[in-house]
Amino acid sequence: MLTVRLSQEMERKIDEEARYRRSTKTEVVKEALDLYFRRKEQQFSPFELGEDLFGRYGSGRKDNSTRYKERLKEKIAGKTGR
Repeated sequence: MLTVRLSQEMERKIDEEARYRRSTKTEVVKEALDLYFRRKEQQFSPFELGEDLFGRYGSGRKDNSTRYKERLKEKIAGKTGR
């Protein structure tokens, strides 16, 4: 058994969530704590958290990191007509 003091705001949010789910406040708190501990155990690195987003909207060019200065000069020359 555990007793926890919560702010009125947090208790209100838990109560709203329980009513929305048609569940008990105890179930909402248990699920939140379970989720917290599962995420804490996983300890993902920043790379792992965003891995599925990296390169998602890429240009298809594989040499952007090495030729960016050259491409920038070409774009500027194209705009100025030089």
